[in-house]
Amino acid sequence: MGRHGTPVPERPVSTPIACIEDLRRLAQRRVPRAIFEYVDRGSYDEVTLRANRRDLEAIALRQRVAVDVEHRSTATTLVGEPATMPVAIAPTGLTGLNWGNGEMLAARAAQRFGVPFTLSTMSICSIEDVAAFVDQPFWFQLYVMRDRGFAASLIERARAANCSALVLTLDLQVQGQRHRDLKNGLAVPPRLTLANALDVASKPAWALRVLAGKRKSFGNLDGYVKGADTLATLSQWIAGQFDPTLSWADVEWVRKLWAGKLILKGILDVEDARIAASTGCDAIVVSNHGGRQLDGAISSIRALPEIVQAVGDRTEVLFDGGVRSGQDVLKAVALGARGCLIGRAFLYGLGAMGEAGVTTALELIRRELDVSMALTGTRDVREASPALLRLPDGWRPLPPGTPALRQAA
Repeated sequence: MGRHGTPVPERPVSTPIACIEDLRRLAQRRVPRAIFEYVDRGSYDEVTLRANRRDLEAIALRQRVAVDVEHRSTATTLVGEPATMPVAIAPTGLTGLNWGNGEMLAARAAQRFGVPFTLSTMSICSIEDVAAFVDQPFWFQLYVMRDRGFAASLIERARAANCSALVLTLDLQVQGQRHRDLKNGLAVPPRLTLANALDVASKPAWALRVLAGKRKSFGNLDGYVKGADTLATLSQWIAGQFDPTLSWADVEWVRKLWAGKLILKGILDVEDARIAASTGCDAIVVSNHGGRQLDGAISSIRALPEIVQAVGDRTEVLFDGGVRSGQDVLKAVALGARGCLIGRAFLYGLGAMGEAGVTTALELIRRELDVSMALTGTRDVREASPALLRLPDGWRPLPPGTPALRQAA
């Protein structure tokens, strides 16, 4: 816990952590079921959740031989910021309930590793908590809610915290139903059941860590909602704040309030991508919210090539949806993304081992990316192109010669 409490030790890991799935299984044992499944599961029948992984797995990498790949580089830039690999940590709600002070620890792990960290509006630790804990600027993710004054105050707080980019999420005007959350009592307001009470009681190390954390509720709302000082009452307020009237006019409103780098997240359709690019944003994130919103939507990786082609050089393209390995990162970059946002992958690490687990997740992905680059004859990740891939039948590839990863201006 660093300056905010003494860590509660877990039993040593008996087997080596070799991949993100190992972290997932460990987190499943250490985090209460309601919190773990909030991270792990998707909306409705989870068709889109499964498609994100299935479609990434369906893309084949071309093995190349007799290419000098002794000197390789995974380094790039993301929205103008240097990164040790084309990966950023995505905004995720309730992160600090996976491990006490989770947002602060994940931000520090990302900073030390050299990749961007994004703090969610729905974080447990506040913007100010994270800003005081790390030395470098981070990204902040914004929901434009019915209470525009609250949204404006968050933008001002992000500016005061010296956040280097604002990530505006567009695909949560209404909330998709997640069946497991309802069954686990993770509803609005949260519902205590005998089953989840017994589950929490069986994980005392988790409970002690969360209790020792700086906050136990939504830190960014602390003091804003009058008379609301519990997770349940704040959850009720939030449930009524997602705004179905959100429009491109609100994007223009945010742009006027925020002079820094602006990233629009939740783009999955070519028409929306063209509109987003016309706003003057610095980047878009091709994303279906990790399969947690519109079930039955196309997978993010299936949407990526056509969107890259549609926006051209007007804005940078980032990718989000199902990334679990360095191979996934290489595939997305080869199809035109400058980089990938990871959500579940880092949360599995956080739930499994705290800050060390986030670092482990990043290390695993970079190592896999480096090896995959070598075996595909790729010396610099910025040179990755569709030529590295064999796409499934029926996929529309980028035109021959299209540079997949555009160089920074």
